[in-house]
Formats: sequence, C-alpha cells, structure tokens
Amino acid sequence: MHLGRKTLSKYLIENLSGTPDGADLAALLVDVAAAVKAISGMSAKGALGGATGSMETTNVQGETQKKLDVLSNTAFVNTFEMGGLVAGVASEEMDDPFPVRAPHQRGPFLAIFDPLDGSSNIDGNVSVGSIFSILRAPEGREPVMEDYLKPGTEQVAAGYALYGPATLLVITVGKGTHGFTLDREVGNFILTHPDIQIPADTSEFAINTSNERFWEPPVSRYIGECKAGKTGVRERDFNMRWIASMVAEVHRILIRGGIFLYPRDTKDPSKPGRLRLMYEANPMSMVVEQAGGMSSTGRERIMEVVPTQIHQRIAVILGSRHEVARVVQYHEEHDAGKGEPFSSPLFSERGLYRN
Repeated sequence: MHLGRKTLSKYLIENLSGTPDGADLAALLVDVAAAVKAISGMSAKGALGGATGSMETTNVQGETQKKLDVLSNTAFVNTFEMGGLVAGVASEEMDDPFPVRAPHQRGPFLAIFDPLDGSSNIDGNVSVGSIFSILRAPEGREPVMEDYLKPGTEQVAAGYALYGPATLLVITVGKGTHGFTLDREVGNFILTHPDIQIPADTSEFAINTSNERFWEPPVSRYIGECKAGKTGVRERDFNMRWIASMVAEVHRILIRGGIFLYPRDTKDPSKPGRLRLMYEANPMSMVVEQAGGMSSTGRERIMEVVPTQIHQRIAVILGSRHEVARVVQYHEEHDAGKGEPFSSPLFSERGLYRN
C-alpha cells in the first residue's frame, strides 16, 4: 500500500479542478493511463504473449510494423474512442487522423500519439515507450486536418510512458513535469518523481554517430568538442549515450541531465529531420521545457514551429538548457558565416602532430 502517496487521479484533481475543461482533461489523462497499463502488460509478456516480431505491413512512414506497434495503436484508439473525451485521433501508425463519430460521444480534445516509440528495440528487450499530445478540439463540429496542425505552444497536456524495469508515466499539464510509477499490485500510478528539473549543465550527449558524415557543420563542431574532452576547448570529458528510443533518451535526461540530438542532415535532403513534429518533437519539447530544459531545431524553438503536415519531420535538439543553447549559438554563427569548424586536437598546436 502507498499510504500518503499521491495517485495520478488525485494529482490531476488537485491541479486541474477549476480550470476550463479541467475535469474532462483529468479524465482523459486517466484514460491515457489505462491504455499505458494495457500496453505495459503486453510488453512485459514479450514473446509469451505473441507481441514480438515484425509484420508484413508498413506504416505511413514506410517502416515495417512490429506486432506490438499495431497492438499498442489499437489500445490507444479503442481507449480514446470509447472514452467520449476526444473529437478526433491522430497516430503515427495511421495515414490520416480520424474523427470520433456516433455511436461514440465526441469530446473537447484531440489526441495525437506515437503508440510505441523505439519499436526496433522490442525483440532485443530494450526499453520502449509511448508519447502523447493533447490539443483542444473545435467546438460544435467535426475536426478537420487544420485543427490538428497547431504549434506545440497550443498543447494543453503532453507526456510519455516508459516500459522499462518499471512502467513510468511522465506528464505535464503546463504546471511542471511529474513522473508516476505503476504499482502493479494495486493497478495505480503513484507520484514518485514530483516537479522534475533537468540540470542546466551536463557532460552527457546522445546522438547517432553513424550519421556523422551527413551532419551540418554546427553539429559536427559541437560533437567534435565533446569528443575532444579535456584536451579540447570544453576542457572536460563527456560521455556518449545512444539507445535508439527517444522516450528512453529523454527520460534519462530528465533524471540526470544531458542533451539529445537528432539533427537535420544531408543523408536525405528531402527530409528536414527524422523525428515527427506532431507525435514526438512537440510533446517531448513541452515535457522538457516544463522541466526547465530547452528544445530547438538548432534554428528555432520547436514548439513555435507551425506544422504544415500531420506526419511532418523536424530536427530535434533538447535537454540541459546550457548545452542546447550552445548548439543553437553554433547554428547562428554558422549561418552568419562566423563559426569555426571543429579540428581535432591531434592536429592542433597542442596535439601529437604539432610542428
């Protein structure tokens, strides 16, 4: 039992009562928690529950779907459709948003979600997660595409679930970022990480270095300085992390600081980034900013980007605000023709190959 410990429901009642549509938003987030519990159960069973392995289908992104991708998407869609609190749903796994219609009741919100982030890790039994974003729905009519294409600043709630050794639900309703751990014995999410604050400074960075040859100069400059460690201009050593699950990367940053980069690159010039603005970048940016962090494309604040497509991709740089600010500065200097490209200390005056 958790005598004196605050449940998710109690937290939501305390923080949303008296606000516009507060009771409905609280109820919707409880519905999200119910879907998360269902996905957590399926994830925990793994191959025993038939949830591992790939399917012969691909999603709208052209990615091969995992069985748990489809099962997770169904869990969210059914929960939202039956709950009567949303007017429409958009998922990374579906081509287009769909409106909630009779006999189901239409609610005051729109739900946008990535049902299973990092699904390439499933068969390796590495942490995966779910990400969600909540917007207000139009009043008195069925939502259309334009109603979903709102900047992240218009989110009324956002968060993610992490299916790891413990299942955690991290949410924000614009009043800080808070983490809840699932107590499987009683079926409740218990507040275990109140008012999370990301340290402003860090010595950890997360990036996929296999794409290094495609990076823009500002990113190469920053990562080069981190890799140079004590021998470089930063004069301290950095550690690199990479899990290939945005939820796991962001959660680690929330708990102990760090910077996560999935920057724009030249690998596919038609894509201004790899991560999805609506399903991943916007909700995670709200979570990070509410925890005192910073989130940017390198050139603009992510939550101020006005989306033009529901599956739009974008560059993402987020985490400890001093490090993100440095990367933004390097982009500004590069675009102004002022930035100096990074050169290895091995070839500098202080390096091994000095004259």
